[in-house]
Parts: sequence; structure tokens; C-alpha cells
Amino acid sequence: MTASPMLGRPLWYELMTSDLGAAESFYKTIVGWTTAPFDGSPMPYTMWMRGSVPIGGAMTMPAEITTMGIPPHWMMYVGTPSIEETVAHVERLGGMAVSPIIEVPVVGRFRAMRDPQGAHFSLYQPQSEPRAEAPPQNGDVSWHELMTTDAVAAKAFYRDLFGWQETSVMDMGPMGSYHMFGRGPLPMGGMMNKPAELASVPPHWLCYFQVPDVHAAVERVKANGGQILNGPMEVPGGDWIVQAMDPQGAAFALHQRKA
Repeated sequence: MTASPMLGRPLWYELMTSDLGAAESFYKTIVGWTTAPFDGSPMPYTMWMRGSVPIGGAMTMPAEITTMGIPPHWMMYVGTPSIEETVAHVERLGGMAVSPIIEVPVVGRFRAMRDPQGAHFSLYQPQSEPRAEAPPQNGDVSWHELMTTDAVAAKAFYRDLFGWQETSVMDMGPMGSYHMFGRGPLPMGGMMNKPAELASVPPHWLCYFQVPDVHAAVERVKANGGQILNGPMEVPGGDWIVQAMDPQGAAFALHQRKA
């Protein structure tokens, strides 16, 4: 299974929100997506579209999730050729399943998971072959960032599970080390221990959406009810990033590549 080109490839990004209509309007303005309904869902489900390409979806949080005190959030779906085999591997490595397997006709099978430090992600076994892998464009998720309690242990977990390999380590001074990783020739993201100011925030994955101009996007976030959490800042290599929160309380980030 480790030889599968699908294993470990993020394939979908889903927003669980408290106000679907407001979230659609916000992200269309901030990221530049269009939207389309997914008619095969038993409840209203919106697809985020980069041109004609669906990159993710959004839905209203089910009552059972809301009553658990879980806030609006983004979820990363990672590909696998066999959910059963990958779930068993997660459990051998100290993680666990937090939902049953969900089957969506003509789409595929899903299951929400938790890594050993507590960060959530989902497994996705698509029914058809996903589109060809390529470097991210504006409107794609261009970086995946894990804030955790033990970055070294998390790095080993995802390496053993998905084959993600560390590509470099950046010394962040008092904040510790930032472990960058990728799969094959494509960089994917980074992992680090949570800073002290996030001590009360559970370990989590943060999705970075690529935009042509971070500074212009920051102004749109502010003008449309969002909140800037950190940045904008230039990172080594000349890219710009900013971390933010949407009006419903879901955290996200934006990424501008160096021209």
C-alpha cells in the first residue's frame, strides 16, 4: 500500500461552519472561489470551485458536533487506496478513529481520525482516480501546517503512515524548530510545537490558501468580518503569509508565492 501514489496525498478540504451562506460569501470574496451545490448530499453541501475544479466543500455543522463544543473548522482529507488498512495502521501507530466510515455514492468513503497528539484529519478513499497531481495554483491549498505538542513524534507518525518525509528544519529561536515535509518532489507543509500563546488550543492542522496578493486579501478579511491572528509576514524565500479567522470562528491562513 505504501507504493500507492494516492496514499498520503491531500485530496479535499472541508469547512464545517455555523452559517453556510455567510461562509460562502466570505471565502468567495477572500480567496476568489466560486461555489456549486453538490446534489448527491442528503443535506445542503457546497463545493468550493477553482475555475471548473472542485477543491473542497462546506456544510453546516451537524447538531451532534455543535453540542460537543467543537467550533467551526476546516478538515483535511488525505487519500488512501484502502480505508480499512490505513485505519489499522493509524491505530498501530497510536492514533484512533473518531467517526464511523461514511460512504457517499459515486464519490468515495471517508473516516475522521485523530493522531497520537490529538490533531484531527480524515481519510478519503475516492471511488474514481483523482485529478493529476500538480504544484498549487491560486485558489488551491498550498501549505499544510501542524501545530502540536510533540513535533518530533508527529513527524514520525505521519512519515510511517503516509510516507511524508522531512525536507528541512528551520530554527525558529525561542519558538523551537519548524519541520518542513513533502511527498515526492512536492513540498507540502510544516510541523512545529505550539507556542505558549496557543497552550489552550488543541493540536490542529491549519490550511493555507494561495492568493495572488496577501496584503489585498488582508484588507478583504477585515472588511468582511474576519479577524487577523498573525501577520502578514514575509517568510524565508520571499513568500508572504497571514493567519486569520473567519466570521464564524474557523481558522485559516493565506499564502502568496514570491513573484
